[in-house]
Amino acid sequence: MSDRGFTPVAGLNPPLPVRPIELLPSVAGYASKLFNGFFEWFGNLGVFSWQVLRAAVTPPYEGRELIRQLDEVGSKSLPLVAMAGAAIGVILSLEARYSLTRFGAKSMFPATLVYSVIQVMGPVLTGLVVSGRVGAGMGAELASMKVTEQIDAIEASAINPYRLLAATRILACILMLPMLTIATDACALLTGWFAQAMVEPLSFHQFIATGFKGATFSAFLPQTFKTAVYGLIIGLIACFQGMRTRGGAAGVGRAATNSVVLASLFLILADVVLVKFILVFFP
Repeated sequence: MSDRGFTPVAGLNPPLPVRPIELLPSVAGYASKLFNGFFEWFGNLGVFSWQVLRAAVTPPYEGRELIRQLDEVGSKSLPLVAMAGAAIGVILSLEARYSLTRFGAKSMFPATLVYSVIQVMGPVLTGLVVSGRVGAGMGAELASMKVTEQIDAIEASAINPYRLLAATRILACILMLPMLTIATDACALLTGWFAQAMVEPLSFHQFIATGFKGATFSAFLPQTFKTAVYGLIIGLIACFQGMRTRGGAAGVGRAATNSVVLASLFLILADVVLVKFILVFFP
Protein backbone atom coordinates (compact mmCIF):
# COMPACT_ATOMS: atom_id res chain seq x y z
CA MET A 1 0.00 0.00 0.00
CA SER A 2 1.14 3.48 -0.69
CA ASP A 3 0.63 6.52 1.47
CA ARG A 4 -2.60 7.32 -0.43
CA GLY A 5 -4.12 3.94 0.23
CA PHE A 6 -3.55 2.09 -3.04
CA THR A 7 -0.75 0.14 -4.65
CA PRO A 8 0.61 1.22 -8.03
CA VAL A 9 -0.10 -1.40 -10.66
CA ALA A 10 2.21 -1.92 -13.62
CA GLY A 11 0.67 -0.56 -16.78
CA LEU A 12 -1.78 1.71 -14.93
CA ASN A 13 0.63 4.43 -13.86
CA PRO A 14 0.31 7.73 -15.68
CA PRO A 15 2.85 8.07 -18.51
CA LEU A 16 5.88 10.19 -17.93
CA PRO A 17 5.94 13.51 -19.79
CA VAL A 18 7.73 13.29 -23.13
CA ARG A 19 10.35 15.94 -23.79
CA PRO A 20 9.86 17.75 -27.08
CA ILE A 21 12.33 16.87 -29.80
CA GLU A 22 14.70 19.73 -30.41
CA LEU A 23 14.97 20.05 -34.19
CA LEU A 24 16.52 23.50 -34.35
CA PRO A 25 19.95 22.54 -32.95
CA SER A 26 20.21 19.55 -35.31
CA VAL A 27 19.22 21.62 -38.36
CA ALA A 28 21.65 24.36 -37.38
CA GLY A 29 24.41 21.82 -36.86
CA TYR A 30 23.76 20.20 -40.23
CA ALA A 31 23.75 23.59 -41.98
CA SER A 32 26.97 24.57 -40.25
CA LYS A 33 28.61 21.28 -41.22
CA LEU A 34 27.48 21.69 -44.82
CA PHE A 35 28.73 25.29 -44.91
CA ASN A 36 32.11 24.33 -43.51
CA GLY A 37 32.41 21.36 -45.85
CA PHE A 38 31.68 23.60 -48.84
CA PHE A 39 34.53 25.98 -48.06
CA GLU A 40 36.83 23.14 -47.02
CA TRP A 41 36.30 21.46 -50.40
CA PHE A 42 37.14 24.65 -52.31
CA GLY A 43 40.14 25.25 -50.05
CA ASN A 44 41.48 21.77 -50.74
CA LEU A 45 40.84 22.28 -54.46
CA GLY A 46 42.86 25.51 -54.37
CA VAL A 47 45.77 23.81 -52.61
CA PHE A 48 45.62 20.93 -55.10
CA SER A 49 45.59 23.37 -58.04
CA TRP A 50 48.68 25.15 -56.71
CA GLN A 51 50.54 21.86 -56.23
CA VAL A 52 49.70 20.77 -59.78
CA LEU A 53 50.74 24.12 -61.25
CA ARG A 54 54.02 24.12 -59.36
CA ALA A 55 54.74 20.55 -60.46
CA ALA A 56 53.80 21.27 -64.08
CA VAL A 57 56.32 24.10 -64.53
CA THR A 58 59.15 22.31 -62.74
CA PRO A 59 61.39 19.94 -64.74
CA PRO A 60 61.69 17.11 -65.54
CA TYR A 61 58.65 17.08 -67.80
CA GLU A 62 56.59 13.97 -68.49
CA GLY A 63 56.37 14.18 -72.29
CA ARG A 64 55.70 10.49 -72.88
CA GLU A 65 52.85 10.42 -70.39
CA LEU A 66 51.42 13.60 -71.92
CA ILE A 67 51.34 12.01 -75.38
CA ARG A 68 49.59 8.96 -73.94
CA GLN A 69 46.98 11.15 -72.29
CA LEU A 70 46.47 13.17 -75.49
CA ASP A 71 45.61 9.91 -77.23
CA GLU A 72 43.38 8.83 -74.33
CA VAL A 73 41.45 12.10 -74.23
CA GLY A 74 41.45 12.98 -77.93
CA SER A 75 41.52 9.91 -80.15
CA LYS A 76 39.32 7.73 -77.95
CA SER A 77 36.75 10.49 -77.43
CA LEU A 78 36.51 11.37 -81.12
CA PRO A 79 33.89 8.72 -82.07
CA LEU A 80 31.62 9.78 -79.20
CA VAL A 81 31.74 13.51 -79.95
CA ALA A 82 31.35 12.81 -83.67
CA MET A 83 28.19 10.76 -83.13
CA ALA A 84 26.82 13.32 -80.68
CA GLY A 85 27.52 16.13 -83.14
CA ALA A 86 25.90 14.21 -85.98
CA ALA A 87 22.77 13.63 -83.92
CA ILE A 88 22.48 17.23 -82.78
CA GLY A 89 22.98 18.43 -86.37
CA VAL A 90 19.97 16.42 -87.58
CA ILE A 91 17.86 17.58 -84.63
CA LEU A 92 18.69 21.25 -85.14
CA SER A 93 18.08 20.93 -88.88
CA LEU A 94 14.59 19.50 -88.36
CA GLU A 95 13.65 22.01 -85.68
CA ALA A 96 15.12 25.02 -87.50
CA ARG A 97 13.42 24.17 -90.80
CA TYR A 98 10.04 23.80 -89.10
CA SER A 99 10.36 27.03 -87.10
CA LEU A 100 11.76 29.16 -89.92
CA THR A 101 9.10 27.94 -92.35
CA ARG A 102 6.38 29.03 -89.92
CA PHE A 103 7.76 32.57 -89.86
CA GLY A 104 8.61 32.78 -93.55
CA ALA A 105 12.38 32.91 -92.99
CA LYS A 106 13.41 29.66 -94.62
CA SER A 107 16.25 31.40 -96.44
CA MET A 108 17.93 31.96 -93.07
CA PHE A 109 18.28 28.22 -92.47
CA PRO A 110 22.02 27.87 -93.28
CA ALA A 111 23.06 30.82 -91.10
CA THR A 112 20.78 29.70 -88.27
CA LEU A 113 22.23 26.21 -88.25
CA VAL A 114 25.84 27.40 -88.50
CA TYR A 115 25.58 29.94 -85.70
CA SER A 116 23.55 27.72 -83.38
CA VAL A 117 25.99 24.82 -83.75
CA ILE A 118 29.29 26.69 -83.55
CA GLN A 119 28.35 29.31 -80.97
CA VAL A 120 26.05 27.37 -78.65
CA MET A 121 25.54 23.64 -79.05
CA GLY A 122 28.93 22.44 -80.25
CA PRO A 123 31.11 23.64 -77.35
CA VAL A 124 28.67 22.68 -74.58
CA LEU A 125 27.85 19.29 -76.10
CA THR A 126 31.53 18.45 -76.51
CA GLY A 127 32.27 19.46 -72.94
CA LEU A 128 29.47 17.34 -71.51
CA VAL A 129 30.34 14.28 -73.60
CA VAL A 130 34.02 14.48 -72.68
CA SER A 131 33.09 15.11 -69.05
CA GLY A 132 31.03 11.92 -69.01
CA ARG A 133 33.72 9.77 -70.60
CA VAL A 134 37.05 11.28 -69.60
CA GLY A 135 35.97 12.65 -66.22
CA ALA A 136 34.65 9.32 -65.03
CA GLY A 137 37.64 7.43 -66.44
CA MET A 138 40.23 9.70 -64.85
CA GLY A 139 38.42 9.81 -61.53
CA ALA A 140 38.05 6.03 -61.34
CA GLU A 141 41.61 5.34 -62.49
CA LEU A 142 43.27 7.71 -60.03
CA ALA A 143 40.94 6.63 -57.24
CA SER A 144 41.88 3.00 -57.83
CA MET A 145 45.55 3.93 -57.73
CA LYS A 146 44.97 5.83 -54.50
CA VAL A 147 43.17 3.07 -52.60
CA THR A 148 45.70 0.45 -53.74
CA GLU A 149 48.56 2.74 -52.60
CA GLN A 150 50.08 2.99 -56.08
CA ILE A 151 50.28 6.78 -55.74
CA ASP A 152 52.18 6.35 -52.46
CA ALA A 153 54.57 3.98 -54.23
CA ILE A 154 55.14 6.52 -57.01
CA GLU A 155 55.88 9.20 -54.44
CA ALA A 156 58.23 6.84 -52.59
CA SER A 157 60.13 6.38 -55.87
CA ALA A 158 61.01 10.11 -55.84
CA ILE A 159 58.50 10.85 -58.64
CA ASN A 160 56.09 13.72 -58.15
CA PRO A 161 52.59 12.24 -58.59
CA TYR A 162 51.15 15.68 -59.29
CA ARG A 163 53.47 16.04 -62.28
CA LEU A 164 53.09 12.50 -63.59
CA LEU A 165 49.40 11.85 -62.95
CA ALA A 166 47.57 15.16 -62.61
CA ALA A 167 49.43 17.75 -64.70
CA THR A 168 49.60 15.55 -67.81
CA ARG A 169 45.91 14.71 -67.68
CA ILE A 170 44.81 18.30 -67.13
CA LEU A 171 47.03 19.61 -69.93
CA ALA A 172 45.75 16.90 -72.28
CA CYS A 173 42.15 17.95 -71.58
CA ILE A 174 43.00 21.62 -72.18
CA LEU A 175 44.68 20.90 -75.52
CA MET A 176 42.19 18.39 -76.89
CA LEU A 177 38.85 20.02 -76.05
CA PRO A 178 39.07 22.71 -78.79
CA MET A 179 40.02 20.09 -81.39
CA LEU A 180 37.18 17.82 -80.35
CA THR A 181 34.83 20.81 -80.53
CA ILE A 182 35.86 21.44 -84.15
CA ALA A 183 35.11 17.78 -84.93
CA THR A 184 31.69 18.08 -83.26
CA ASP A 185 30.86 21.24 -85.22
CA ALA A 186 31.95 19.67 -88.52
CA CYS A 187 29.83 16.55 -87.99
CA ALA A 188 26.82 18.60 -86.89
CA LEU A 189 26.99 20.89 -89.93
CA LEU A 190 27.48 17.96 -92.30
CA THR A 191 24.49 16.00 -91.01
CA GLY A 192 22.42 19.17 -90.72
CA TRP A 193 23.02 19.94 -94.38
CA PHE A 194 22.30 16.33 -95.34
CA ALA A 195 18.98 16.37 -93.47
CA GLN A 196 18.00 19.55 -95.28
CA ALA A 197 19.17 18.27 -98.68
CA MET A 198 16.96 15.19 -98.29
CA VAL A 199 13.93 17.48 -98.21
CA GLU A 200 14.95 20.31 -100.54
CA PRO A 201 17.84 20.39 -103.04
CA LEU A 202 20.72 22.33 -101.50
CA SER A 203 24.36 21.96 -102.47
CA PHE A 204 26.93 21.78 -99.70
CA HIS A 205 28.89 24.66 -101.24
CA GLN A 206 25.80 26.86 -101.22
CA PHE A 207 25.00 25.83 -97.65
CA ILE A 208 28.47 26.75 -96.39
CA ALA A 209 28.69 29.98 -98.42
CA THR A 210 25.30 31.18 -97.17
CA GLY A 211 25.86 30.05 -93.60
CA PHE A 212 29.22 31.79 -93.20
CA LYS A 213 28.35 34.86 -95.27
CA GLY A 214 29.50 37.99 -93.45
CA ALA A 215 30.97 36.01 -90.57
CA THR A 216 34.32 36.91 -89.02
CA PHE A 217 36.81 34.90 -87.02
CA SER A 218 35.79 36.73 -83.86
CA ALA A 219 32.32 35.25 -84.25
CA PHE A 220 33.54 31.66 -84.00
CA LEU A 221 37.06 31.38 -82.60
CA PRO A 222 36.29 32.56 -79.03
CA GLN A 223 33.39 30.10 -78.76
CA THR A 224 35.62 27.26 -79.95
CA PHE A 225 38.65 28.00 -77.81
CA LYS A 226 36.63 28.67 -74.67
CA THR A 227 36.39 24.89 -74.45
CA ALA A 228 40.00 24.94 -73.23
CA VAL A 229 38.52 26.25 -69.98
CA TYR A 230 36.10 23.31 -70.04
CA GLY A 231 39.11 21.01 -70.36
CA LEU A 232 40.75 22.65 -67.37
CA ILE A 233 37.60 22.13 -65.30
CA ILE A 234 37.14 18.50 -66.35
CA GLY A 235 40.77 17.52 -65.79
CA LEU A 236 41.15 19.42 -62.52
CA ILE A 237 37.95 18.09 -60.94
CA ALA A 238 38.57 14.51 -62.07
CA CYS A 239 42.16 14.43 -60.81
CA PHE A 240 41.24 16.14 -57.55
CA GLN A 241 38.40 13.74 -56.82
CA GLY A 242 40.48 10.71 -57.75
CA MET A 243 43.62 11.57 -55.79
CA ARG A 244 41.73 12.33 -52.55
CA THR A 245 39.71 9.09 -52.53
CA ARG A 246 39.29 6.97 -49.41
CA GLY A 247 37.19 3.94 -48.63
CA GLY A 248 38.12 1.13 -50.99
CA ALA A 249 35.82 0.11 -53.85
CA ALA A 250 32.98 2.32 -52.61
CA GLY A 251 35.34 5.30 -52.65
CA VAL A 252 36.31 4.55 -56.25
CA GLY A 253 32.65 4.59 -57.26
CA ARG A 254 32.03 7.85 -55.43
CA ALA A 255 35.07 9.43 -57.06
CA ALA A 256 33.89 8.51 -60.56
CA THR A 257 30.37 9.74 -59.90
CA ASN A 258 31.46 12.98 -58.26
CA SER A 259 33.93 13.67 -61.07
CA VAL A 260 31.21 13.55 -63.71
CA VAL A 261 28.57 15.41 -61.73
CA LEU A 262 30.81 18.21 -60.46
CA ALA A 263 32.65 18.67 -63.76
CA SER A 264 29.37 18.92 -65.69
CA LEU A 265 27.91 21.36 -63.17
CA PHE A 266 30.97 23.63 -63.11
CA LEU A 267 31.18 23.42 -66.91
CA ILE A 268 27.67 24.80 -67.32
CA LEU A 269 28.29 27.52 -64.73
CA ALA A 270 31.55 28.46 -66.45
CA ASP A 271 29.72 28.70 -69.77
CA VAL A 272 27.49 31.42 -68.33
CA VAL A 273 30.53 33.49 -67.35
CA LEU A 274 32.41 32.81 -70.59
CA VAL A 275 29.45 33.77 -72.79
CA LYS A 276 29.18 37.12 -71.01
CA PHE A 277 32.95 37.61 -71.28
CA ILE A 278 32.91 36.87 -75.02
CA LEU A 279 29.97 39.20 -75.65
CA VAL A 280 31.80 42.02 -73.89
CA PHE A 281 35.26 41.61 -75.43
CA PHE A 282 34.31 40.10 -78.82
CA PRO A 283 31.06 41.88 -79.79
